[in-house]
Amino acid sequence: MYLEIVTPEAVVFKAEVDAVKVPGNEGEFQMLNDHAPIVSTLTKGDVKIQLAAAANAEFEEELSDAFRKESGKGNVYYYTIKGGVLEMKDNKAIILAD
Repeated sequence: MYLEIVTPEAVVFKAEVDAVKVPGNEGEFQMLNDHAPIVSTLTKGDVKIQLAAAANAEFEEELSDAFRKESGKGNVYYYTIKGGVLEMKDNKAIILAD
């Protein structure tokens, strides 16, 4: 699936991912390919991104310092948000983050 993370300043992330876990208001939840359409508000916490294998090789140089890499897993990254909104539809997830 394709993931975009958009902040008021810029688009900070856009790539193919295998999974994304977000901090929903009612608790964390994860989305994979072919997830049902959803719109959800997000709370403060970490967005966990598992890059698709094809995206991983080219992506590391492009990420800002705001992304943290999970030790021991070369394709898992974290991005902290203060809140926001998520829309998932047709294998495209967009996070509008604060």
